[in-house]
Amino acid sequence: MGRKWNNIKEKKASKDANTSRIYARFGREIYVVAKQGEPDPESNRALRVVLERAKTYNVPKAIIDRALEKAKGNSDETYDELRYEGFGPNGSMIIVDALTNNVNRTASEVRAAFSKNGGSLGVSGSVSYMFDSTAVIGLVGKSADEVLETLMEADVDARDILEEDEAVIVYAEPDQFHAVQEALKNSGVDEFTVAELTMLPQNYVTISEDSQAQFEKLIDVLEDLEDVQQVYHNVDFEE
Repeated sequence: MGRKWNNIKEKKASKDANTSRIYARFGREIYVVAKQGEPDPESNRALRVVLERAKTYNVPKAIIDRALEKAKGNSDETYDELRYEGFGPNGSMIIVDALTNNVNRTASEVRAAFSKNGGSLGVSGSVSYMFDSTAVIGLVGKSADEVLETLMEADVDARDILEEDEAVIVYAEPDQFHAVQEALKNSGVDEFTVAELTMLPQNYVTISEDSQAQFEKLIDVLEDLEDVQQVYHNVDFEE
């Protein structure tokens, strides 16, 4: 599990280098989730999850409020949720999640990113079966045993609870995201170092040194696309 946490940290650090992009993506996601349900996090659990994630990226309240107000208004702007699956150098696997108001544009840009950087698009399901949708909650100030006891008392299930990089990391089913956070908040935790709904690979792979630069460029190009929200992969850069 340690590699998984390190990959998440690397992804977060990379995104933090361009805060305007982070804010734009969260603004879009908050609007879409609020529009699909209610623009009130108390009655819209999916919205509550997005807002909790936004906190760990320090998304300004003004951006959150603007997205919620837009959802409450008469905006007819609509977005499609898309998932692309493909392969990078050395058979590496990549998942790309997007929110777009122009499906043709997004499909063309994603296809070009793969083809120009040593990758290829696959069919739906060709990659995702090797990944697990996972809630990842990180915190400091408690031991793994204390967190386990807290979750057991609250009757909340977790896949795993590990101490990694001076933090405690809880891995759980996606539908347990809110329950894990609520149990920990009730035990005195007031801040989370990470709060993600992510796709974690069942197995990590290494790629040749010659292919690593090409793979990193492919990921960078995908993440820079305006419509792309998340990029997941199964490459371990540590070995």
